[in-house]
Amino acid sequence: MLPEGENSQPPRWTLIRDVAVLQVKLIVDGARDLILVPASLIAGIVSLAKTKDGKPGNEFYTLVGVGKQSERWINLFGAYKNAPPEVIEENHFGDADMDEIVSRVESFVVDEYKRGGVTAQAKERLDKALDAMQRRRNKDI
Repeated sequence: MLPEGENSQPPRWTLIRDVAVLQVKLIVDGARDLILVPASLIAGIVSLAKTKDGKPGNEFYTLVGVGKQSERWINLFGAYKNAPPEVIEENHFGDADMDEIVSRVESFVVDEYKRGGVTAQAKERLDKALDAMQRRRNKDI
């Protein structure tokens, strides 16, 4: 936050510090993402493999929780608190977020599935593959 009575631009050294800290945070965030890509796939597969009574294991969502905590810890855009008021008031993307976009696409796919389109066939094949994987896992136990 800017001290009261300061002009609308942050002091030069605050800006330099914020730029440097953002670079470090971007590197840490990128490294975390590089780790999370394969880890999330593995955790998802393990969760599916540990399905019991129709409920998958918790490994994937445990990893998502750790990812969310690390996102808060990294606080990538924490320097935004030093932005001048006229910048803070801007809203370039509206209120939508990525989850809402995914939800819209998902609704489209579900509607297509209900109509018996291509997604219905794809879902049937995926279900068969997952069932076969589960049967093989149960045989090995």
